[in-house]
Amino acid sequence: MSLADSDRELVVSELGREPTPAEAALFENLWSEHCAYRSSRPLLSAFESEGEQVVVGPGDDAAVVALPDNTDDGEGENTYITMGIESHNHPSYVDPFDGAATGVGGIVRDTLSMGAYPIALADSLYFGEFDREHSKYLFEGVVEGISHYGNCIGVPTVAGSVDFHPDYEGNPLVNVACVGLTNEKRLVTAEAQQPGNKLVLVGNATGRDGLGGASFASEDLAEDAETEDRPAVQVGDPYAEKLLIEANEQLVDEGLIESARDLGAAGLGGASSELVAKGGLGAEIELERVHQREPNMSALEILLAESQERMCYEVAPENVDRVREVAERFDLGCSVIGEVTDGNYAATFEGERVVDVDAEFLGDGAPMNDLPSTEPDQPETELPAVDLETAFDAVVSSPNTASKQWVYRQYDHEVGVRTSVGPGDDAALIAIREAGTGLALSSGAAPNWTAAAPYEGARAVALENATNIAAKGATPLAAVDCLNGGNPEKPAVYGGFEGIVDGLAEMCDRLSTPVVGGNVSLYNDSVAGPIPPTPTIAMVGTKAGYDAPPLSVAPDGTVLLVGDVGLESGECRLGGSEYLARFGGSDRFPALPPEPSAFVEALAGVADDDTTRAVHDVSHGGLAVALAEMVTETAGLEVSIPSADVDPAGALFHEQPGRALVQTTSPERVREAFDGLAPVVELGSGTPDGTLTIAVGDRTIEVDASGIRDRRATLERELE
Repeated sequence: MSLADSDRELVVSELGREPTPAEAALFENLWSEHCAYRSSRPLLSAFESEGEQVVVGPGDDAAVVALPDNTDDGEGENTYITMGIESHNHPSYVDPFDGAATGVGGIVRDTLSMGAYPIALADSLYFGEFDREHSKYLFEGVVEGISHYGNCIGVPTVAGSVDFHPDYEGNPLVNVACVGLTNEKRLVTAEAQQPGNKLVLVGNATGRDGLGGASFASEDLAEDAETEDRPAVQVGDPYAEKLLIEANEQLVDEGLIESARDLGAAGLGGASSELVAKGGLGAEIELERVHQREPNMSALEILLAESQERMCYEVAPENVDRVREVAERFDLGCSVIGEVTDGNYAATFEGERVVDVDAEFLGDGAPMNDLPSTEPDQPETELPAVDLETAFDAVVSSPNTASKQWVYRQYDHEVGVRTSVGPGDDAALIAIREAGTGLALSSGAAPNWTAAAPYEGARAVALENATNIAAKGATPLAAVDCLNGGNPEKPAVYGGFEGIVDGLAEMCDRLSTPVVGGNVSLYNDSVAGPIPPTPTIAMVGTKAGYDAPPLSVAPDGTVLLVGDVGLESGECRLGGSEYLARFGGSDRFPALPPEPSAFVEALAGVADDDTTRAVHDVSHGGLAVALAEMVTETAGLEVSIPSADVDPAGALFHEQPGRALVQTTSPERVREAFDGLAPVVELGSGTPDGTLTIAVGDRTIEVDASGIRDRRATLERELE
């Protein structure tokens, strides 16, 4: 770790002296890209983060959003959820199991620090080409790490996504979101309240693991990262985290916490300094008081180690003994490490003052970067000529569109008995009985889309997640994002990053969905090159009750395609499609619906109608994959693409978002709901024989449910 020369000059000017080694390391980590967002913060004002439902917006450990009250007696008023999302990208390359596991642990502790109980996780994972052995190694390790940690702590993993793209070969992405439950009385923030209150460290003992993790996450991955950067990766203990979850619940219930911050990036130094800085205060910390698991630790190691399962609490002096009792009951370490002051952020070690700086300068003094950028070129249209049956087999069996059951069957997605709709559907649905509200959750991105067109692709990502939520009969409430990019010092990379920020912000604004928090992860660059710009979004929506239409078709009922502007205009752009990823070629990205918010609202209403039998979003893999996913052993589909002017490949495989398949016993109701918003095309009906028959132009594809299942079992075939 070393402080850049320009930053050192600024620090010396502010302090009027050279920084101590501990101070220099603190500044180096807290002013890193990972913590200070030096290249991204100037762009983030594009997001609208306010709304009447927003209780706590960006800047805290997690956002807090009020839920609508759907109870009969009004007792659900002031029921809140927390939302947070985090990346653990570099650590998951170096050590896929521990890197992914501690990513889960960190986002759960962000939830705890708001006084909330974690109730759901979503993970969005991105790897290199599936046929590469190293990609499979990372994939298996990451899934194992997530399942191990989430299952052990008893928080269900209910949603997420998995994508494979060659540009993740040297730098996978692991993005994890968490939803928590709290209410107005239990709410805690990360803003220190009053001088004289004590700072109490609760949880695991501090070791030397994770040293310099924040700075490690702020640089390109080197060729030898798997060996040289191993000390920067934290090691998790989910059983200690479970104890911490329950201890935190009791501390909050008893009103013993004034403010809280979890120990993540930059360890104790980061958590404690940020806590007091948000309150415009300072602190006096005695580092030797920190409970440690390794001998002879230095001041710098105690300050910056990112050992897991630790929380920093602000506690009134009269409550310290009770906090210690609760910690002892749950077999957790507890140290009173200092107190809040109205002066500087200061730390001593064995009688020597090793840190004495202004907390706000430490947290917010990093200068922002002004970086050049270039916009990506628009691609020419060069489409491959592929036999339709060959294309169908390849796209349906692609690792990107194939079944992800191999992943989510390793997760406990029902613990907590709130999961009404689990993984494998368009969106999860969680029962928030306290408010009589169903909470829909969708999470993911689309690297093919944003690699082809960062701005339009990011708009499409937001719309697709909203469509997933609407397919379960819910309307969007709020979102958090994890903005992943390569080295921002490269103009083309930074231009793509600007595109995904602006595109995501524009579409979320169109959807009236505030982006209430998030994370930025840059320098996802390696010897293999930069990753595609990847705007993961975790979006929630709400509905009255906990029921939702299934994704699978019934043996009878009319099947309609709603929202297909491509078919109406006779133009099906294949840019960003899995079809082109499989067979090569290029094309422009498809246009999006002109009224996305009205479309989403109409779809949610249709999904909740009594005459609706099934609803399914149409996106990755296009119409071909969506139809295949709806077929079961007992219910099939017989459909026909009615427009003779549309190229068969374009009709089946273009991936314009903002479309859905609806099976209904009342087609007229669906047409009325979308009148003036989107075309409604009758495709066919359900059948009782479990066969998918698609007629398009003069071509017909026919495959039974077992054939579809075999094609979609790509991950199982390769990994088991």
